[in-house]
Amino acid sequence: MTLSFKALESALPDENVTLADILDAALFNADGLLPAIAQQHDSGEVLMMAWMNRDTLEETLRTGRVCYWSRSRNKPWRKGETSGQQQHLISAALDCDGDTLLLQVNQTGPACHTGRRSCFYIDLQVSGARITSAPLVDPATLYGGK
Repeated sequence: MTLSFKALESALPDENVTLADILDAALFNADGLLPAIAQQHDSGEVLMMAWMNRDTLEETLRTGRVCYWSRSRNKPWRKGETSGQQQHLISAALDCDGDTLLLQVNQTGPACHTGRRSCFYIDLQVSGARITSAPLVDPATLYGGK
C-alpha cells in the first residue's frame, strides 16, 4: 500500500496499514533523515535533538534502545555506546506533517556530550545569553578523554 502522509490520518484505523506503509509515507529529508527530539518521558524535559534514518528508527522500535544516525561519522550511533548514558524508548510519534519524530525516552545520566542532562542549556534573551545548567559529569570522564 502506498500512501501520502496526509492520507494516513484516515487510513490509520485500517488494520492493513503497516509500519512499513507509514515509514514509506514519512517525509525523510534529501539525505534520508528525520529530526528526532528526545524527551524524558516522566518529566517532559527536552533532552536533545538528533537525526534518524529509516534503519535506525526501525532498530530503535525493534530493540527499545535509541539509535540515531551520526552525520559526522556517517554510521548508526547507539546512544550511550561510548559514554554509557543510554536512552531507552518508551514511545515514538511522528508529527502531523510526517517530518519530525518525538521520542519519549528514559535517559540514564546526562544526554548531552558536554555532560549536562539536556543539550538545551543556553538561554537566549534579547540582552544576551546565559548558561542554565552545569555539567553533571566531566565529558572527559564520559568519553575517556576522547
